[in-house]
Amino acid sequence: YRKGAFTGAESAFAGVIRSAHGGTLFLDEIGDISLDLQPKLLRFIEQQEVHPLGEAQATKVDVRIIAATNANLDQMVAAGRFRDDLLYRLKILPLHLPPLRERREEIPALLLHYLQKFGDEQRKGRVTLSDESLEYLLLYSWPGNIRQLANEVRRIIALAQPDAIVTPTLLSPEIQASRRTLPAAEPAEPEMRVRLDQPLPDAVDALEKAPGPHALARSHGRVEEAARILGISRKGLFLKRRR
Repeated sequence: YRKGAFTGAESAFAGVIRSAHGGTLFLDEIGDISLDLQPKLLRFIEQQEVHPLGEAQATKVDVRIIAATNANLDQMVAAGRFRDDLLYRLKILPLHLPPLRERREEIPALLLHYLQKFGDEQRKGRVTLSDESLEYLLLYSWPGNIRQLANEVRRIIALAQPDAIVTPTLLSPEIQASRRTLPAAEPAEPEMRVRLDQPLPDAVDALEKAPGPHALARSHGRVEEAARILGISRKGLFLKRRR
């Protein structure tokens, strides 16, 4: 708005969009924009101009637009909460950023960055993580993504002594609990048990039944490969399956 455009406008204000002229306008959480504001934003994108309050003419604005959201805009369009024409104007080059749990290889570098950043802010010196603490943090699912990771490190720094090595006792309770409930590693090969208090023919029959389906599963149904795994001929496997 221009100076004097309304009561209290004691000085002119260029506005966020005009301030980005010649650069990049970043629209964070675009899915939260209200329905009454969406057509105004669409008009700006299509005409590349804004009309400040109190000015007779619209002003051209040259900006590159980047919009971000964690919402499913297609579902919002179907529900009538987001304009489809605005979505199509914004969705020129969509970039999908996977959640943090799908790019765990980035976690150590992020942890190092935030440990240094918040360590300097809180004057805690060089705080580091023990190997066990790093394992907890690598295996956590991080539903809040990088914001949650940053807040966790900020919390760790607040609790840690200067230049300390962080042990798992300083981690959030939910992170400690998630590490304890991880499934144990599966055995390399499945096993079977045979009762000893049964006739020998029944025991042999049980032993012959189980390996066949397992070998076929390992070979993805290829009979020749399954027979090789079992150490018998293709015909032998066929006869055992029929029997």
